[in-house]
Amino acid sequence: MSETKRAKRALLSVSDKSGLVEFAKGLSGMGVELISTGGTAKALKEAGLQVMDIGDYTGFPEMLDGRLKTLHPKVHGGLLAKRNEPRHMKDLEEHGIGLIDIVVVNLYPFERTVSNPDVKFDEAIENIDIGGPTMLRAASKNFESVTVIVDPADYAPVLEELKSTGGEVSGKTRLLLAKKVFQHTSRYDGIIAAYLERFTSKN
Repeated sequence: MSETKRAKRALLSVSDKSGLVEFAKGLSGMGVELISTGGTAKALKEAGLQVMDIGDYTGFPEMLDGRLKTLHPKVHGGLLAKRNEPRHMKDLEEHGIGLIDIVVVNLYPFERTVSNPDVKFDEAIENIDIGGPTMLRAASKNFESVTVIVDPADYAPVLEELKSTGGEVSGKTRLLLAKKVFQHTSRYDGIIAAYLERFTSKN
């Protein structure tokens, strides 16, 4: 296996933390650098893992009460760059942007939030995820190089594949995971649109 294809860096940012620590430990045990955000980073550090906070990675603090965390060129450049395109790699080198090989993201629980009949409109709006879908879509667009996981049920099979290959995920698996992401984000946006329709239809 080519060394350039071995996963070296992962970004983890999840609301549903089930199975997260075990998966992150598996990645760390294979020498994968972990970058994370907010509560996800806290959970991983409490489990004894070495994690770089997203603000330290980008050089820019999380702000706007958490609304702005991962929307940064050091994140999206590392996700979107074509590894086999010299101009892309040159751009990354010039701007000090590293590659991100694995993205683990699941979204703010909008559906669960609005299922509460007493939920306030402002609370619902704050549970519309922005950075998460953006990372998922960027990583999925570049599935030829990036492994993207939106469902905790995929942690175990991906980790097994990484271990069996010495750190690489097959193109077939990456494509299946990318398809799953777009199905997920499409449904997520549909739920948001349906919720907002309750209010727009009253006008």
